Amino acid sequence: MENSNIKKVRNVLLIILFANMLVAVLKIVIGNLIKSTSITADGFHSLSDGTSNIIGLIGIWYASKPIDIDHPYGHRKFETLASLFIGGMLGVVGINVTIKAFERFFNPMAPSITLESVIVLIGTLIVNVFVSCLEYREGKKLNSQILISDSLHTKSDIYVSIGVLVTLVCIKFGLPPVIDSFASVIIAIFIFHAAYEILKETCSILVDKAVVDAEEIKEIVTGFSEVKDVHQIRSRGSQSELYVDLHIMIEPNMNVRESHILMHNIENKIKKDLCKNTQVIIHLEPYYSLESKKRI
Repeated sequence: MENSNIKKVRNVLLIILFANMLVAVLKIVIGNLIKSTSITADGFHSLSDGTSNIIGLIGIWYASKPIDIDHPYGHRKFETLASLFIGGMLGVVGINVTIKAFERFFNPMAPSITLESVIVLIGTLIVNVFVSCLEYREGKKLNSQILISDSLHTKSDIYVSIGVLVTLVCIKFGLPPVIDSFASVIIAIFIFHAAYEILKETCSILVDKAVVDAEEIKEIVTGFSEVKDVHQIRSRGSQSELYVDLHIMIEPNMNVRESHILMHNIENKIKKDLCKNTQVIIHLEPYYSLESKKRI
């Protein structure tokens, strides 16, 4: 990730952190003013949302450090590790929601809620929708795993808030309180799915899963007339930071200067077509046609 993008990601995380802290403080203050323990407790829960933002900021700080002797490939995977941690946190949230759902299933209770708490809930929902959409859009724009992961973490709160509102409406129309448990289980499924998406993406990077189809790279490289064959194509990293290595076969009489220019042209073409932040390693091999082999 370029330094300019890292600064933009950091600025987005700071804005989101401020928004989460503001929502948390408002919940705690209003909860104390109207003597609502549920809103106050939810306010302290919202404080934990800021934890993922802080983790993201720490991950970005490490990811922005320059290449050194101990990290010759850079520190970008610190962002991946931070995303992995957020995915784990989201999984814990899903487990807690599931546990509470089963507890309420065996001990159903009609939720006691006031007009003030409904207003706070709707206001929080609006803020969380804004935060989640902003993070996801900027994450896609800046190719930032941490922003996309954190947006999915924020989306879990949206699911919870919507579930509470739907439950209240259902109970208002006469459905039994146990509907709250069923709604919570559905919410937990959405949360687990979001955690799965984060963990799948981050683990793919950590285990060096192929990022680009080898045939796509082969098509780019064989577009150069000097390249007679290409094989052992490998790719790893992410869509925003790609590493590619491959073997190409060229005429054995091509000199070093011509070979060097060819390799640079191939690298520039891959950067143009796939990802501008790509590191390419090319291994040269001599190519012999059947006629040449017969003469040899």
